[in-house]
This record gives sequence, C-alpha cells and structure tokens, in this order.
Amino acid sequence: MTIQIPAADKIIRTVVVYLFIALLIRVAGKRRMAQMNSLDLVVVLLLSNVVQNAIIGPDNSLLGGLVGAVVLVLTNFLLERATHRSPALSRLLEGPSTQLVTDGSLDRGAMLRLGLSRQEVDAALRHQGADTLTEVQSATLSPGGGVVVTLRPEDQNASIGDLERAVAQLNSKLHQLLIQQGRAS
Repeated sequence: MTIQIPAADKIIRTVVVYLFIALLIRVAGKRRMAQMNSLDLVVVLLLSNVVQNAIIGPDNSLLGGLVGAVVLVLTNFLLERATHRSPALSRLLEGPSTQLVTDGSLDRGAMLRLGLSRQEVDAALRHQGADTLTEVQSATLSPGGGVVVTLRPEDQNASIGDLERAVAQLNSKLHQLLIQQGRAS
C-alpha cells in the first residue's frame, strides 16, 4: 500500500478541515448541536462527503483513509483536552452559556439571537421539570446545546432523603418540646 500524497500534507489537510468544520458548527450555534432534526442530519451527511476529498485528496487507499481517520480522532482529542485546561480556549471554541430565563422572565433578545421559539424553550423547561415559566428561577443554554434549569426553591421536588431529614428534624423538635414540658418518656 502506498499513500498517494505525502503524510504531512494529509495531516495538514485533515487538521485544517477539522478546524474549519468546527468553526462552521460554532457559527451555526449551540441550539443546532442539541436539536438536530432530519434536515440537519442531511447536512451533516452531505458535509462529510463534501469535505472527504479535501481530507484525502486523490488518495483512495486504505492506508490514506486510516491516516485521515487517526488524525481526525487525535485532533479532536487534543482540542478537547486543551479546552478542558483553558477556559479562554473553551469560550472561544464552544462559546459562552446564554441565559434564557431569569426569575420567570424570558430573555427574548437571547432567544432571537439563538433562533429559539417560545415553544422550544417551554418544551426544554418541561423536560427539566418546570410546569410553568413562573416556576423557573433560571434557565441557561450551555455551549453544548443543553438547557440547565434551576427551579425556584418552593417549586423543587423533595426527595425521599429530604423528607426523611425533615421528619427526623420534626421528631427531634417534638422530643425537645416534650422534655421541656416534662412529658418525655
């Protein structure tokens, strides 16, 4: 097996295409990352086919394809590690989080910039446990496209552990009151 183009050229091509596609995805926005529909899937499939020649060039050999694949995976791994170590690089490549809801009020400007409809935000809030917008203390769209919702304390569900702790505290208070009144056994 021979590689028809030099390995260094193939490596450079692959890294350049990877960075370009990462930039395109960044420009497309975080909403697209979390909510791929069938049209987005078509774009991803066609995009991979379109950039294939830019990566492998005229080299259709098995070895040439494997070199390209290894470089893609390695580039992705290295960039992920770098973004975990550098918050500035992470913000540059992934973008910042975006506040969608504050104290039950929608940030319509943020929704407009992100191309989000009220129905999409409501669906994300319901998925995170909010029945109404007024229950939401804050909702943030993360760089990866997920929505993080914090419910107002009075609207948060209690766990069994929460209830057990509350019962234990009540029992303790009741016991203290009974001792004070001289009725404890």
